[in-house]
Amino acid sequence: MTSLPQKDVGDPTPEAPQVPLRRVRGFRWFWLSRVVSGLGSAVTTVALPVLTFQETGSPLMVSLVAAAATLPYVVFGLIAGTVADRMDRRRLMIVTEWLNAACIASVPLASALGFLTGGQVLFVALASASLTLFFEAGVYGFVPDVVGKDKLTEANSAVYGAQTVVRIAGNALAGGLIVVFRPAGTLALDALSFAVSALLLRAVARTVTPPEKPAAAAKRPGFGQSVREGLRFLHHHPTLRLMTVVGTLQSFSGGAIIGQLVVFADRVLGVHGSDGRIGLLYMAWSAGGIGGSFLLPRLRRRFEAVPLLLGVLPLGALLGLVVVLTSDWRIALVALTAWGSAYLVVLVNTMTYSQEVTPSELQGRVNTTRRTLSSGLGVPLGALVASTLTVQVDIRAGMSAAVVSLALAAVLVWGVQARRWLRPGEGG
Repeated sequence: MTSLPQKDVGDPTPEAPQVPLRRVRGFRWFWLSRVVSGLGSAVTTVALPVLTFQETGSPLMVSLVAAAATLPYVVFGLIAGTVADRMDRRRLMIVTEWLNAACIASVPLASALGFLTGGQVLFVALASASLTLFFEAGVYGFVPDVVGKDKLTEANSAVYGAQTVVRIAGNALAGGLIVVFRPAGTLALDALSFAVSALLLRAVARTVTPPEKPAAAAKRPGFGQSVREGLRFLHHHPTLRLMTVVGTLQSFSGGAIIGQLVVFADRVLGVHGSDGRIGLLYMAWSAGGIGGSFLLPRLRRRFEAVPLLLGVLPLGALLGLVVVLTSDWRIALVALTAWGSAYLVVLVNTMTYSQEVTPSELQGRVNTTRRTLSSGLGVPLGALVASTLTVQVDIRAGMSAAVVSLALAAVLVWGVQARRWLRPGEGG
């Protein structure tokens, strides 16, 4: 992996880069905040659609609430990145967590007072997703400051792996919590998790080197120019452009898989909605992500970011093909698990590379632009294309959209790498 300048902020001594990640105190607090908040959000992922349908009886409203998770990336993506690069990231993260706690808490409060409406639930879904976007824009630059760029792969893998575990646990707990506390009451747990997360983030302050003082207002570029700076950096970095395209194609495949998995299980695997095996299929995908989080740091110690993709992307496409072609749910279960591992490796590898090569002052703008293209464009477009193919052709065609997307990403990476081998001076 290319040597990069690093700023050790987890410990003021020169030996800090040799300290194991688990002993970087600031990261421990940050990791714990992500686990707590992730558990609450996993419960809300189940409870909010149930609450929406309970309050409105409208499938359209349920779809709108689901779409609210990605819409803010399209609307506020560039704005959030610019804001994160122009203010103290830790402060931004703490403020957005408190605001999210108040936002989510308004639902059980309104329900208890008897004036909760479907419109309020939709507004809360949009507002919470928007606040989360601004929080994540701060995270992109915050994590490198806490652990140093040499530990980014390990740190990102630890966070994503833990969040996958709590997402599985939260989804499983949600059903029981809804029965006991009803959907609206269950959301109180998520509100509490945001508040606890904000308190945990405050504890990071003592282990992070104070950020550089921002430029004087007279010297700071305007908001529009700041946005263009981030876009310009992304545009003029060939490898980062490649990673952005790969990440978008990867997210397209994810949207296609998750969007059609229930239909595929019903029509091809013989696993119907009331069959408990449907839960196993979803858990297999998530469990694969946990495996990928353990695998990636080991792979990155042996391979640089782009060479790693040369093997993982074709493997992901092959595993997807196995899923599409099989009619045996057990084979599909194993292939989905392995596919989920490959998916997580690509996801975190591309994000980590972007954090490694992006200057600190541009982290928010560059990475939210990437996220806008992947989460804001790739995921919903993948779900839309896959569902259209399912309706117009059949379910195997719909699921194949994910395989084609990954195959296209693999061909693109191999083509770029082959050109670099033939013309070494063109690498970027």
